Amino acid sequence: MIQSTEGIVLKTFDLRETSRIAVFYTKDRGKVKGVLKGIRADSRKFGSSIDKFSVNGLVYYEYSRSDLHLISQCDLKQFYFMIRQDYKRNVAANYMLELVDTVMPPEHPNKRVYCLMLDYLASLETVEDIDKLVHIFQIKILLLSGFRPHIDACVKCRKKVDGKVRFSLRAGGLICAQCPTTETNFSMISRGTIASMLHIEQSDWSKSLRLGLTNTARKELKYILNNFLIYHLGKKIRSARYLF
Repeated sequence: MIQSTEGIVLKTFDLRETSRIAVFYTKDRGKVKGVLKGIRADSRKFGSSIDKFSVNGLVYYEYSRSDLHLISQCDLKQFYFMIRQDYKRNVAANYMLELVDTVMPPEHPNKRVYCLMLDYLASLETVEDIDKLVHIFQIKILLLSGFRPHIDACVKCRKKVDGKVRFSLRAGGLICAQCPTTETNFSMISRGTIASMLHIEQSDWSKSLRLGLTNTARKELKYILNNFLIYHLGKKIRSARYLF
């Protein structure tokens, strides 16, 4: 079956001497893997060199018995030149690619994730506060992918929490002071940080960008979000160590 969509390049690797395999997160089909035959032998064969985090228009033949499809057309739509000129912006873009590739299953469409990636890349070209951008993306992708931490109430008693409370990586959310637990490895999180996370979850991208983050919130978000991802994904996002 012939499919036509657009996608963001997550990663590529060589296949034999002349071809290349690329993994895209697409607008309509989710994460798609395809082979571009002959692209290394003749770069003019396609309208794109499939650089990571570039946006491309795709036409491909979808095989029903394989997750590796045949890409017949790939045309560059957006390159994000400004991101590629700056080291930290480049690392932040690659962090997005790794995280999406890890949390999103193959060929499971989610247009909201695709739009989130476009919003993130567009902001990454101009916004100075890159750390805040990354935190906003982390919170939103956890929400959209189903890995969201439980921050509305205590995970044990389901009651609202006030003040600084415990955040449990193992339980995946907040535990209030009244609930007994044998767990000892907690992170403390302030009410202001929780409110910031909820605001980002409930707001569109532009409104999330206008949110101010205190130094306390930044420190807590950095520790909690990064460790939450490692704990529940079972792996580290490699580019994270070059980012913060």
